[in-house]
Amino acid sequence: MNKDKEKYKRVALFVDSLVLLTWLTSAFGIIWINYYNSQMNNSFFAKGNWVLFGLYMAILWVFSKIYRGLKVGTLKTADIIVSQILATFCTNVVAYFQIALISRQLPQVGPLLIGMLYQCAVIVIWAVVSGAIIRSLYPAKNIVMIYGNEHPAMMLAEKMSHRADKYLISEMINVSMGFDYITGRLGEFDAVVICDTPNDIRNDILKYCFSNSIRTYLVPKISDIIVRGSDNNELFDTPLITSKNDGIGIEKRFIKRLSDIIMSGIGIIIASPFMLITAIAIKLYDRGPILYKQVRYTRDKKEFKLLKFRSMVVNAESDGVARLASEKDKRITPVGKVIRKIRFDELPQLFNIFKGDMSVVGPRPERPEIHAKYEKEMPEFSFRLKVKAGLTGNAQVIGKYNTTPYDKLKLDLMYIEKYSIALDILLILKTIKIIFMPEESTQGIKEGQSTAEITTDNKEGKKHETT
Repeated sequence: MNKDKEKYKRVALFVDSLVLLTWLTSAFGIIWINYYNSQMNNSFFAKGNWVLFGLYMAILWVFSKIYRGLKVGTLKTADIIVSQILATFCTNVVAYFQIALISRQLPQVGPLLIGMLYQCAVIVIWAVVSGAIIRSLYPAKNIVMIYGNEHPAMMLAEKMSHRADKYLISEMINVSMGFDYITGRLGEFDAVVICDTPNDIRNDILKYCFSNSIRTYLVPKISDIIVRGSDNNELFDTPLITSKNDGIGIEKRFIKRLSDIIMSGIGIIIASPFMLITAIAIKLYDRGPILYKQVRYTRDKKEFKLLKFRSMVVNAESDGVARLASEKDKRITPVGKVIRKIRFDELPQLFNIFKGDMSVVGPRPERPEIHAKYEKEMPEFSFRLKVKAGLTGNAQVIGKYNTTPYDKLKLDLMYIEKYSIALDILLILKTIKIIFMPEESTQGIKEGQSTAEITTDNKEGKKHETT
């Protein structure tokens, strides 16, 4: 790919995003001027209108960044459409309350809903057209993958093949070929993926790519994630990297617990009608118990009973084997399929959060039996228990139900090492998106498996196998 052409990609994407934001803001502006502003006793004039439009665009940009609705060329078109519609909806909700404060009354929501329908049509047109243009201007990168162990490399290559419009793995080279052979070939490609390689040759390849301005995609090891969460310090003229390795500090835990109580309390009130309907549906279907209690681990391997709406048949594990739900699992009831898809089966966990067993955001709690299997193959799996388990989290938002435990661990560690209240809020907002795009996130494990597939890198784990 022409590197000079690549330099202007960010400019092109910025202009493309600006066109959409301006278009959507204009739609709001028409509704505001022709209805809401004209209905007010003290109408806004030119400067006031421009301030309101600028504020609307700024809020829209923030939500668009949160939901990644402007990632043309990075996300699939369908994902962009859903993400941007959700971002626009959140912006319009904020705008409605702004209008209510300005007019000192609750205005009619109808005009804003009509404007939202027009905005949805604009988003669809923009996503389709912009996606086609960006893909034609910037086709898939010609990529070489440098790997150590074949199994995780093939898994990554398969995932990247699902985005053939963005990534084209033209060749895979094993590190056994040697540094000189590898670096001699890198000039033939647009980018390099480094996956599961020994540290010594990985570092040499990284330095070579940096020296020669070669785009590099690196699959991180656990040690990389720990270092990324460290603080930068200096001892006189010597730079130091400090890893505190103590999870979340006491002051942050207090704030997190306080926010958990508030959010779970509000959540219980709002979700009560939905929980009542779900409970009735489960009871009417087979007269079995409504709730399903299961022992799970939280911080420091403390056990607690997790509450869920029962989505499977009674005595689903009568054989005594602990297993995750598989693809087309016959144990899942018709009601269960629905509530699992829209995540309503998780709602009773709001009571676990209110009680203090869990947090709103944190690593997904695992069953002791399954945790023991993962920990046997991958001792580092216990690192995620430095914080309380959570209803949602980095691994739940980004990963799938069948994401490998090793990848879940890395995603959870990224959250722990970069924890902040702002990150919690960001993950909560992103969780809303999962409700609208549940297919991939709720995908089960393969038939015949009891746990997700375990894959670890060659230095930090012992095996590459399916349990």
